[in-house]
Amino acid sequence: MCEYCGCQALAAIDELTREHDLVVNLIGEVRAAHQAADADRMAALARRIAEVLGPHTEVEEQGLFPALAGDFPEHVAALQSEHRRVEAVLGAAADGTPADPAWPLDLLDTLEMLREHILKEQDGVFPAALAGLSNEEWEAVDTVRARVGSVRAHSGLL
Repeated sequence: MCEYCGCQALAAIDELTREHDLVVNLIGEVRAAHQAADADRMAALARRIAEVLGPHTEVEEQGLFPALAGDFPEHVAALQSEHRRVEAVLGAAADGTPADPAWPLDLLDTLEMLREHILKEQDGVFPAALAGLSNEEWEAVDTVRARVGSVRAHSGLL
Protein backbone atom coordinates (compact mmCIF):
# COMPACT_ATOMS: atom_id res chain seq x y z
CA MET A 1 0.00 0.00 0.00
CA CYS A 2 1.48 3.37 1.06
CA GLU A 3 5.17 3.86 0.43
CA TYR A 4 5.45 7.57 -0.29
CA CYS A 5 6.13 9.13 3.13
CA GLY A 6 8.70 6.73 4.51
CA CYS A 7 6.64 5.78 7.56
CA GLN A 8 7.18 2.08 6.87
CA ALA A 9 10.83 2.57 7.80
CA LEU A 10 9.60 2.46 11.40
CA ALA A 11 9.13 -1.10 12.63
CA ALA A 12 5.82 -0.26 14.34
CA ILE A 13 4.28 1.13 11.16
CA ASP A 14 5.81 -1.60 9.00
CA GLU A 15 4.15 -4.25 11.15
CA LEU A 16 0.77 -2.48 11.05
CA THR A 17 1.09 -2.12 7.27
CA ARG A 18 1.91 -5.82 6.83
CA GLU A 19 -1.18 -6.66 8.84
CA HIS A 20 -3.25 -4.36 6.63
CA ASP A 21 -1.86 -6.09 3.55
CA LEU A 22 -2.77 -9.49 4.95
CA VAL A 23 -6.29 -8.34 5.79
CA VAL A 24 -6.78 -6.94 2.27
CA ASN A 25 -5.70 -10.30 0.82
CA LEU A 26 -8.10 -12.13 3.14
CA ILE A 27 -10.91 -9.78 2.08
CA GLY A 28 -10.31 -10.94 -1.48
CA GLU A 29 -10.67 -14.54 -0.31
CA VAL A 30 -13.95 -13.65 1.45
CA ARG A 31 -15.28 -12.21 -1.79
CA ALA A 32 -14.35 -15.39 -3.65
CA ALA A 33 -16.05 -17.49 -0.98
CA HIS A 34 -19.17 -15.35 -1.30
CA GLN A 35 -19.21 -15.81 -5.07
CA ALA A 36 -19.01 -19.56 -4.46
CA ALA A 37 -21.90 -19.27 -1.95
CA ASP A 38 -19.62 -20.78 0.72
CA ALA A 39 -20.77 -19.20 3.99
CA ASP A 40 -18.68 -21.63 6.04
CA ARG A 41 -15.52 -20.49 4.26
CA MET A 42 -16.56 -16.86 4.75
CA ALA A 43 -16.94 -17.49 8.47
CA ALA A 44 -13.54 -19.20 8.68
CA LEU A 45 -11.94 -16.27 6.87
CA ALA A 46 -13.73 -13.83 9.19
CA ARG A 47 -12.10 -15.62 12.12
CA ARG A 48 -8.67 -15.32 10.44
CA ILE A 49 -9.22 -11.60 9.87
CA ALA A 50 -10.25 -11.21 13.51
CA GLU A 51 -7.06 -13.01 14.55
CA VAL A 52 -4.97 -10.50 12.62
CA LEU A 53 -6.94 -7.49 13.79
CA GLY A 54 -6.92 -8.40 17.50
CA PRO A 55 -3.35 -7.35 18.30
CA HIS A 56 -3.35 -4.83 15.45
CA THR A 57 -6.28 -2.91 16.95
CA GLU A 58 -4.73 -2.95 20.42
CA VAL A 59 -1.52 -1.42 19.08
CA GLU A 60 -3.50 1.29 17.35
CA GLU A 61 -5.95 2.02 20.16
CA GLN A 62 -3.60 1.71 23.11
CA GLY A 63 -0.41 3.00 21.51
CA LEU A 64 -0.89 5.05 18.38
CA PHE A 65 -4.32 6.66 18.78
CA PRO A 66 -3.76 8.14 22.26
CA ALA A 67 -0.74 9.99 20.89
CA LEU A 68 -2.83 11.42 18.03
CA ALA A 69 -6.13 12.04 19.83
CA GLY A 70 -5.13 15.48 21.11
CA ASP A 71 -4.65 16.82 17.59
CA PHE A 72 -7.26 14.71 15.78
CA PRO A 73 -9.98 13.79 18.31
CA GLU A 74 -12.86 13.38 15.84
CA HIS A 75 -10.76 11.37 13.40
CA VAL A 76 -9.53 9.02 16.13
CA ALA A 77 -13.07 8.59 17.50
CA ALA A 78 -14.37 7.73 14.02
CA LEU A 79 -11.62 5.14 13.51
CA GLN A 80 -12.40 3.57 16.88
CA SER A 81 -16.09 3.43 15.98
CA GLU A 82 -15.20 1.64 12.75
CA HIS A 83 -13.10 -0.83 14.77
CA ARG A 84 -16.16 -1.65 16.88
CA ARG A 85 -18.30 -2.26 13.77
CA VAL A 86 -15.69 -4.60 12.29
CA GLU A 87 -15.30 -6.46 15.59
CA ALA A 88 -19.06 -6.97 15.88
CA VAL A 89 -19.49 -8.40 12.40
CA LEU A 90 -16.39 -10.60 12.59
CA GLY A 91 -17.36 -11.65 16.11
CA ALA A 92 -20.64 -13.06 14.83
CA ALA A 93 -18.57 -15.84 13.24
CA ALA A 94 -16.43 -16.54 16.32
CA ASP A 95 -18.19 -19.84 17.07
CA GLY A 96 -19.04 -20.92 13.54
CA THR A 97 -21.11 -19.81 10.62
CA PRO A 98 -23.80 -17.32 11.68
CA ALA A 99 -27.36 -18.53 11.14
CA ASP A 100 -28.49 -15.06 10.08
CA PRO A 101 -28.97 -15.19 6.30
CA ALA A 102 -28.09 -11.47 6.10
CA TRP A 103 -24.66 -12.00 7.67
CA PRO A 104 -22.72 -12.76 4.44
CA LEU A 105 -23.80 -9.46 2.88
CA ASP A 106 -23.25 -7.61 6.15
CA LEU A 107 -19.75 -9.08 6.23
CA LEU A 108 -19.06 -7.93 2.66
CA ASP A 109 -20.33 -4.42 3.41
CA THR A 110 -18.27 -4.23 6.58
CA LEU A 111 -15.15 -5.48 4.84
CA GLU A 112 -15.60 -2.82 2.15
CA MET A 113 -15.73 -0.23 4.93
CA LEU A 114 -12.63 -1.87 6.41
CA ARG A 115 -10.73 -1.42 3.13
CA GLU A 116 -11.59 2.29 3.22
CA HIS A 117 -10.59 2.40 6.89
CA ILE A 118 -7.20 0.90 6.04
CA LEU A 119 -6.62 3.60 3.44
CA LYS A 120 -7.47 6.29 6.01
CA GLU A 121 -4.91 4.85 8.37
CA GLN A 122 -2.20 4.37 5.79
CA ASP A 123 -2.70 7.68 4.01
CA GLY A 124 -3.54 9.77 7.08
CA VAL A 125 -2.83 8.25 10.47
CA PHE A 126 0.54 6.69 9.73
CA PRO A 127 2.05 9.77 8.04
CA ALA A 128 0.64 11.99 10.83
CA ALA A 129 2.21 9.69 13.40
CA LEU A 130 5.53 9.79 11.59
CA ALA A 131 5.48 13.58 11.65
CA GLY A 132 4.05 14.11 15.10
CA LEU A 133 4.93 11.38 17.59
CA SER A 134 7.79 11.86 20.01
CA ASN A 135 10.34 9.16 20.82
CA GLU A 136 8.46 8.47 24.06
CA GLU A 137 5.19 8.03 22.18
CA TRP A 138 6.83 5.58 19.76
CA GLU A 139 8.21 3.70 22.76
CA ALA A 140 4.66 3.46 24.11
CA VAL A 141 3.52 2.01 20.76
CA ASP A 142 6.38 -0.50 20.88
CA THR A 143 5.49 -1.41 24.48
CA VAL A 144 1.91 -2.24 23.45
CA ARG A 145 3.18 -4.35 20.53
CA ALA A 146 5.54 -6.22 22.83
CA ARG A 147 2.64 -6.94 25.20
CA VAL A 148 0.09 -8.06 22.60
CA GLY A 149 2.55 -9.76 20.29
CA SER A 150 2.62 -10.10 16.58
CA VAL A 151 0.41 -12.13 14.32
CA ARG A 152 3.58 -13.05 12.46
CA ALA A 153 5.14 -14.49 15.63
CA HIS A 154 2.03 -16.34 16.79
CA SER A 155 0.41 -17.76 13.71
CA GLY A 156 2.74 -17.59 10.77
CA LEU A 157 0.11 -15.62 8.86
CA LEU A 158 2.53 -12.92 7.73
